[in-house]
Amino acid sequence: MKLSEIKQHLSTLKTIAFQLPDGSLVPNHFHVTEVGKITKNFIDCGGTIRDEEVVNFQLWNADDYDHRLHPEKLIHIIELSERVLHISPDLRIEVEYQGSTIGKYGLDFDGTNFLLTIKQTDCLAKSSCGIPSEKPRVRLSDLQKQTEACCTPNSGCC
Repeated sequence: MKLSEIKQHLSTLKTIAFQLPDGSLVPNHFHVTEVGKITKNFIDCGGTIRDEEVVNFQLWNADDYDHRLHPEKLIHIIELSERVLHISPDLRIEVEYQGSTIGKYGLDFDGTNFLLTIKQTDCLAKSSCGIPSEKPRVRLSDLQKQTEACCTPNSGCC
């Protein structure tokens, strides 16, 4: 989700809820402790220099059970960060949330809750590493023939 999209969704809500990938909700007394721009400069395993920018939201559970972050307050924090940190509304959002360690999530919206989505690593230089872009397709009948030829009596496999 882009920063401009979360602002649009927040403008239609009365409360904010974040849902973890397992379906449970982040406790409603959470705080957004950071809104920032993260710039990552790196070289992939194929030697290509890359730059990546994301907006980072950090969610934190406080012992402050009497307060909730309201949509208009989060919009204000986002707009302040856009001005002060020169954050583009087109940047994608990444969310940090403390589980057994700090987890990084993507962000989506289902019409009611903001969904923390699972992020996965990937090789960005598959062609340089010799990794096929798609797994080779194998016919099950071919596998069965190989198994039969290998494991028949007098085949010499045992």
